[in-house]
Amino acid sequence: MVQKIKSLFLILVLFSTVGLNSLFANDSNYLIYSDINKVPTKKAALVLGTAKYVSKGKQNYFYTYRIKAAVKLWKAKKVDAIVVSGDKSKYYDEVTTMYKDLIRAGVPKKYITKDYFGFRTFDSIVRAKEVFDLDDYIIVSQKFHLNRALYIAHEKGQNAIGFAAKAIEGTKAAKKMEEREALAQIKAFLDINILMTKPKVLGKKIKVNYRE
Repeated sequence: MVQKIKSLFLILVLFSTVGLNSLFANDSNYLIYSDINKVPTKKAALVLGTAKYVSKGKQNYFYTYRIKAAVKLWKAKKVDAIVVSGDKSKYYDEVTTMYKDLIRAGVPKKYITKDYFGFRTFDSIVRAKEVFDLDDYIIVSQKFHLNRALYIAHEKGQNAIGFAAKAIEGTKAAKKMEEREALAQIKAFLDINILMTKPKVLGKKIKVNYRE
């Protein structure tokens, strides 16, 4: 136990926040697209969940722009299916909210598949392959988040790329998200390399419907 703690400490020292950010960026920057015209065509998109509203009912623009990015991919025929992955709790349901907003934006419900057990990014990425049989696919989120998501995907042997949703930089909300991301990167590295973490829920395979 003592040796394990020492190993974890050494890893945290070696891979500081800056170091991990650089590691994740080097692994994935070249696979993140922001121009819809340059995005390679893939079978499906995985939209990573977040709450639609923040405190006091204020709109969460990270959510809004992820939905818009997913709709762009669909309308440009870059993907033939969309999986929305997020958390469903007693107080909010990210997945159903994304599902409904995509339908309102013109994506047929037949081609949207819901993943209610994407409790965190790690779970969403692992389940993408293990539950929904996604492999060669596009992950949709903001760029700072995509670096971590793609790192996890590649370490799990998945052939994923990213489509960056618009982000509003310099705001209080953006800075808060970036601070959280720094801690999440450390956790992701430990999950993959030390803890050998498994998703909270895996379960049976779920079929994804693709546009013909």
